[in-house]
Amino acid sequence: MKVYASYRRTIIIISAITISVFLLTKCINEKKEDNSEQQESQVETHAATWDQFAGSEACSGCHTNIYESHLTTAHYLTSAPASAKTILGSFDTGKNSFVFTDRVKVVMEKRDTGFYQVAYLNGVEKQSRRFDVVVGSGTKGQSYLNWMNTALFQMPITYFTSASQWSNSPGYPGKAVFNRPITSRCLECHSTFVQKLSDEAKEPEDFDHNKIIYGVDCEKCHGPGAAHIEFQTKNPKDSSARNIINPFKLSRQQNLDLCALCHGGRLTKTRSSFSFQAGDRLRDYFVFDTVGRNAADIDVHGNQYGLLAASKCFKASEMTCSSCHNPHQNEKAKLAVFSQRCSGCHNRGHNKECRMKPVIGSTINENCIDCHMPKQPSRSIAVLLQGSPMPTPVLMRTHLIKVYPAQANKVLEGLK
Repeated sequence: MKVYASYRRTIIIISAITISVFLLTKCINEKKEDNSEQQESQVETHAATWDQFAGSEACSGCHTNIYESHLTTAHYLTSAPASAKTILGSFDTGKNSFVFTDRVKVVMEKRDTGFYQVAYLNGVEKQSRRFDVVVGSGTKGQSYLNWMNTALFQMPITYFTSASQWSNSPGYPGKAVFNRPITSRCLECHSTFVQKLSDEAKEPEDFDHNKIIYGVDCEKCHGPGAAHIEFQTKNPKDSSARNIINPFKLSRQQNLDLCALCHGGRLTKTRSSFSFQAGDRLRDYFVFDTVGRNAADIDVHGNQYGLLAASKCFKASEMTCSSCHNPHQNEKAKLAVFSQRCSGCHNRGHNKECRMKPVIGSTINENCIDCHMPKQPSRSIAVLLQGSPMPTPVLMRTHLIKVYPAQANKVLEGLK
């Protein structure tokens, strides 16, 4: 009887535990569903509107130095209205045409109403489109857009900076066509805000000419600033920085998501463009497989996040993009600046000093970037240069940080 009673008590206890676990799990799942529904509701309704933006110039009163320095960055210069100042290519005779064949050419011409790309067939003008928008800071090159009513189209000729010449636009090799529509997703990475007039299912999409904030400026990373500026104007002594986002106070993943919006490869959006704002979770707006992919499959252009995430440095630390990049400064080609940031972790104190330092010496303080982040040809961005039978790829610095033996050997050879 004692054995039976003990067995019975054991059964009762196990049953009670099982029921408790079931009820607890059910409660947790219901809570998760409630939170998920709340999150979905917030995501649906918080997309910014035109009147919430102030424009970066409005920030200059209180943040003069930062404002002025950011005007020189590639981010800020990534789009602008087309003008003699913003278009880099030449309109001088002999330097202003791209010849496709003996019969077909496109000539860049300055006319009374602006700058144009003009297609000629056997010397007869067949089509002309005005330069309306410049896309690209010019670091690698520029592409150009034309307004057709309320829709934007890419033009067939771009400017390739490293060759200092006009070229056929990427994806257009050998063709002089003016009918590639620009989507809101394109503009999402080359501007701070564009007011859409049509549903994204419409092709081409329609946009408001007068409601565009060109370039990637303050409000792309800090969120719309009109409410912040209004509050600070009324309360000039309040230093709490209300109604604005400080990215440095965001979590690591929020910081990474902010950059991955445009540097995370081909993202498939699940919500309207320009819905994502600083501080949001990228996965609530896009389907992406950036992290975890084989680095060899990631192109050097457009998916810097994917390459960085595959790097040992990234995996062994809490680094983000801003660990190396100051978004307020134009640091292009300042290899010594980046090298010094690398040495913040890679030093004797952290037991991570470069093994080549005894051979290289102080040179490593000036440039460890070319060894561990060399420039590589892009597989996705290539232009057709004048007279070349094959497209020329754009060279971009890889963000897959690792040892590249061939690059190291070049450095050693240079020291001999």
